[in-house]
Amino acid sequence: MGVGAPNMVCCIREYKTEGGTIPAMARPREFDCQLALDAALRVFWEKGYEGATLDDLTRAMGINRPSLYGAFGNKAQLFDKVLERYASGPAAYVVDALQAPTARACAEAILRGAADLCTGPENPGGCLVVHAALATGGTGDCVRKALVEFRARGDRAIRERFERARVEGELPEGTDPAGLARFIAVVVRGMAVEAASGAAREDLEPVILMVLKAWPGAVDS
Repeated sequence: MGVGAPNMVCCIREYKTEGGTIPAMARPREFDCQLALDAALRVFWEKGYEGATLDDLTRAMGINRPSLYGAFGNKAQLFDKVLERYASGPAAYVVDALQAPTARACAEAILRGAADLCTGPENPGGCLVVHAALATGGTGDCVRKALVEFRARGDRAIRERFERARVEGELPEGTDPAGLARFIAVVVRGMAVEAASGAAREDLEPVILMVLKAWPGAVDS
């Protein structure tokens, strides 16, 4: 991302005439919206939603407040766009993991992907979603709701993958796919908290191995 000419996004204004309303092109915004979103993502990741000020955001994004509002809306709307950017970028390992051939392989890919993301030296540490949720106070109700729905979408996707595994006979009879999905999700969030507190990748590996050892139908070697 970010290689080549800037992404020129134009504002559309409407002008009324006797013949109706016609759109007119305003001056283009001369910045790359995707790079600006990446910069905002990092600020929110480092500081949480409430900890990230508009000055922090505009400074990192290299734009002024009118440009921010014009391109992304207010702070909460910007955060919504950042969440989607996070899902399709740093957290895209989840989508890949859901394509694994078995439910156990899916769980392992999610756990290892989360551990790599949360402890990666190129990242602020921890998880954007967990950090933002923990750092959101009373003024961020709409953001809390967005975070709850974001996590719920991920949980549903994992649960549906495990439900398919149960139908296909991969999981032992009596396995609860919803409970298993929640187990994986809670471990992932716990690892994110640990990583944000300074845990290294090697500190999280025993956690992953313990989860896999407890997998339904697993046989001790």
